[in-house]
Amino acid sequence: MAVTLQLARVPAEYLAACGQSARMSPERGPWWDPPACDVLDLDWAPALLARVGEVAGLDEVHLGALRRATDGDTDLDVGFLNVHPHAIAPFGPAPTALSASQVARVCDLLGQIDMPALLGALLSDGRDAGSLIGHGADQITGGPGPYLLEHFYALRDFYLDAGRRNLLVVLWWD
Repeated sequence: MAVTLQLARVPAEYLAACGQSARMSPERGPWWDPPACDVLDLDWAPALLARVGEVAGLDEVHLGALRRATDGDTDLDVGFLNVHPHAIAPFGPAPTALSASQVARVCDLLGQIDMPALLGALLSDGRDAGSLIGHGADQITGGPGPYLLEHFYALRDFYLDAGRRNLLVVLWWD
């Protein structure tokens, strides 16, 4: 099974309850089970999306927001989600999270990114976008454009909903 980036939108109270459960239960289980409608599998798109931003000349503020949307932050303690035998990220780096205020900022900045224009800039110089992006993008069936647009829009819409609902976002590789 491939290891892919997972994101979950959760209320602060839910995350606190998971932490409380992990601290209080003998088996240290956080009882982490966010609703499927609030989970996004971003596949392997994070590195590719960031690379598009880099190569196409996306400014540092928006590129930073794109990276933060897929890397999270270490300000919130979610280490209890990574404790054996209940770790949610046994195959990747430790889970991270963004607070509701961080989610709102990322949401605003993602909404300002014109991904079709960035991808168009890569193609305008006549070179293969997949080769410029790297990270195996040249191996994507149908080319990287449709794949990256689908995943960027899913990420942007996921954060938009999280921002509207004042939710945190927890990220992990599984």
